[in-house]
Amino acid sequence: MIPAAAPPPAAISAALTDTTVQVSSDFRGARIILYGAVFDASARPSDVVVVVRGPEQPIRLTRKHRVAGLWLNSRPVVFQGAPGFYRAASSRPLEEIATFGTLRRLGAGIDHLAINAPEEQRTETRYGVRDVVVSRLGSDYFVWRRAVVRLKQRAGLYNEDDRGVRFVDRGLFRAEIALPTGAPTGVYRADILLFQDGRAVSSRTRTLTVEKVGIERALYVWAHVRPWSYGLASMAFAMLAGWAASAAFRRD
Repeated sequence: MIPAAAPPPAAISAALTDTTVQVSSDFRGARIILYGAVFDASARPSDVVVVVRGPEQPIRLTRKHRVAGLWLNSRPVVFQGAPGFYRAASSRPLEEIATFGTLRRLGAGIDHLAINAPEEQRTETRYGVRDVVVSRLGSDYFVWRRAVVRLKQRAGLYNEDDRGVRFVDRGLFRAEIALPTGAPTGVYRADILLFQDGRAVSSRTRTLTVEKVGIERALYVWAHVRPWSYGLASMAFAMLAGWAASAAFRRD
């Protein structure tokens, strides 16, 4: 007797309604729709997780300390590797989809997002086996990290939605990506993950570009390509504006 062939592995496919978002002076945010399909001949229960990351940006934080009755800033802590935008959407709560270790490995969810403070780290050799990275911040690292996440969430740049992916028909799903007004420009990466029995069995990656247009883009390119001339021109414009205001008040 010929054994029955094993069913083909499940697969996922997805696409964005827009792959480019143009930011002008009247930009009020945007909503991008991601839609896709799950292909599984055996119709096993499936979950979909969508993780969207924006370009990485360094974040510099200080903490207020009271010294001799005065409030002073602490030594700054610089976090790097933090995305300027982060959104995790799923068909149900992440902790119901996969284990802690799986979510941490995939960076799925704000709690599992890797944010490093490299200036506060050192490498040590322990047990004579391998080097390990130790944070000089100690347990305070989590306090500083929570401050980073809190600031990003307050600005609408970090978000997690455990009902953000909806199955609209058998195997067909839909997710919405809301970009706030302060969304950073650059290339965004959208990872679409298919989970079955707690394992990520298939994935797709799509990219989204957020770019400035019009006079904003011209000024942005000028400031980054020729910073010296941009700085001199800005200073000259400020002096001219000050002189014009002073002249107007003298006439009054």
